[in-house]
Amino acid sequence: MLSRRAFVGGLAVAVATPHVALAQKPQRFQPGPELAPRIVALDEYLPAGEIHVDPNLFALYLTLPDYKAWRYTVAVSKPALWEPGTYHVKWMAEWPRWRPTNEMIRRNPAAYAKYRSGMPGGPNNPLGARAIYLFDGPRDTYLRIHGTNQPWTVGTASSNGCARMINEHVIHLVARVQRGAKVVLHPRWGGDQA
Repeated sequence: MLSRRAFVGGLAVAVATPHVALAQKPQRFQPGPELAPRIVALDEYLPAGEIHVDPNLFALYLTLPDYKAWRYTVAVSKPALWEPGTYHVKWMAEWPRWRPTNEMIRRNPAAYAKYRSGMPGGPNNPLGARAIYLFDGPRDTYLRIHGTNQPWTVGTASSNGCARMINEHVIHLVARVQRGAKVVLHPRWGGDQA
């Protein structure tokens, strides 16, 4: 049983050092309504079923008929790592296995070398709940549209080349995407990738 003295002492420590007391109780990220997927009107006609990622607006669009699209907020890559182009969806995976690319390991061995053999899918995996694998013809680009275990990064330029989504949103997207769908990663404004 907790004594009154222990309770009062613990309360005094929590009040004096709130960051310590709060750090021990993990908080679940709650995205605001501005991040929620929503249907928007398009300015130009695009065939239904395509994915378009605009890194300048941190937006992914899944096109619908009649000049409409689902709009999702995404994290995109750091500027030097963005690879604009036209790709296609080769496959999709639920709770995918992750392995950093060799380039990621070379760039930052302290962060990535320990995962050289990969990491099984699950809530701690950087690819999150779902992944869409982007190919250029038969070649795997190693670019992905995927969930994340860091949802607070959505709306930033923080990834290593992929478009990163809140897990619930990527689940919503994957349920609507067809294998073989066209994916366009649009260039950054000004064309500067560095």
